[in-house]
Amino acid sequence: MSDVMSRPIPAPAVTLESKPFWDAAAQGRFLVKRCTACSKAHWYPRTICPFCASDATVWEESAGEGEVYTFSIMRRSPTGPYAIGYVTLDEGPRMLTNFVDVEPEALRIGLRVKVRFQPTEGDGPPAPVFAPIAEQ
Repeated sequence: MSDVMSRPIPAPAVTLESKPFWDAAAQGRFLVKRCTACSKAHWYPRTICPFCASDATVWEESAGEGEVYTFSIMRRSPTGPYAIGYVTLDEGPRMLTNFVDVEPEALRIGLRVKVRFQPTEGDGPPAPVFAPIAEQ
């Protein structure tokens, strides 16, 4: 397996709007935003609901589980192949992410995955990445 995702990744830009998400990530918690007007969860966390334009949004703790919606394997990398793709969270939103702790060839659409937090460069907050859920 490539070590491309075992090294720190660039630190995300933390804004006033996204700070609660990154603060929770530093504690190992995964948050999504939910609109109380239309009841839909959305990603990327933001104050205004992208579905109904309401500002009645709240932070909601998530188990950080979902399934692979699609993925792409990057083979031309000096550190070896790695995969990125979209995960459909159990709450509904899809998010772009990196996949870790899995050989790229073992990925498949519909694979159940769970969030993990990857260190970022400098003093940046940890970033969410996804790994397969161990089959019981």
